[in-house]
Amino acid sequence: MVNTTTRPETARKTRTVATDPPRKRRGAWADGHSRTIVSPLELRSRWGRKIYWTLLTAVVIVFTLVFVFPLYWMVTGAMKTGEEIAQMPPTLFPKSPDFGVFADAWELFDIGTLLRNTVFYAVGAWLFALAVDVSAAYALSKLRPMLGNVIMAGMLATLMIPPIVVMIPAYITVTDVPILGWHLLNSPWAIWFPVAANGFNIFLLKRFFDSIPDEILEAAEIDGVPPWRVLVSIILPISRPILGVVSIFTVVLVFKDFVWPLLVLPDSEKMTISVGLSQTAGAVTQNQIMAGLVIASVPMIIVFFFFQRSIMAGLTAGSLKG
Repeated sequence: MVNTTTRPETARKTRTVATDPPRKRRGAWADGHSRTIVSPLELRSRWGRKIYWTLLTAVVIVFTLVFVFPLYWMVTGAMKTGEEIAQMPPTLFPKSPDFGVFADAWELFDIGTLLRNTVFYAVGAWLFALAVDVSAAYALSKLRPMLGNVIMAGMLATLMIPPIVVMIPAYITVTDVPILGWHLLNSPWAIWFPVAANGFNIFLLKRFFDSIPDEILEAAEIDGVPPWRVLVSIILPISRPILGVVSIFTVVLVFKDFVWPLLVLPDSEKMTISVGLSQTAGAVTQNQIMAGLVIASVPMIIVFFFFQRSIMAGLTAGSLKG
């Protein structure tokens, strides 16, 4: 007969081998962890932590300065005199800040009228874009029409085309709308029509609508609720975060756009603020131009600081189901 008994020493060795952690290999972990430039052991050391946080702080500071410095230069340049702006080397701080230049720029550029025009275009574009983009995203996500994936792929493909390429065809379209024969120059519709058809906004909305459980919609269908009522009463209240993001993107797009309003709104009384500030640029000083640009930037900066949480929440909303 074969002796199947195991000696205590052998059993202890077997348990030790079974419970030993996997050994570390040079530059990589034996249990499948990815290879990195700096190993976790070096990061846990005193000098490793110091070097890591020093590099991280330096990178954050450099990138912050790259993005914030143009705004700082615009604000400080508005408070400098014309001679100080042209001075070489330039000064980082104004020697004698002049805050009265902002009031002069407000009257000189008639910024009140330009802001009123821009807000009117932005609100109209926002309402029109929500109506078109929400309807298209809801149809592609929940109604699932024939060739819906092909249509969505075509919309996303438009994002790969530079806007300047379609500028001339779009201009020809608004000067003489096909079939209808409408002439939309100097009309708000020349701003609203191009903004409404936005493939990126439709993609964001569709991705969020896809994350809404179909059981909710099926329960509404059993109760006899029509699709348009499902959209208004169920989908839209749930979709407030992503609707906020789409709204902000649309308003900012109208405020910052320059070339398109310059083409379709040649009348000086109907110009947006970005175009209006450029029309009298040759007759004013540089500090007055910068003061007007500072005033034009204030509304968008306020919108960002008030809705930055909504922007991040809306962009991540719908990315995970469950």
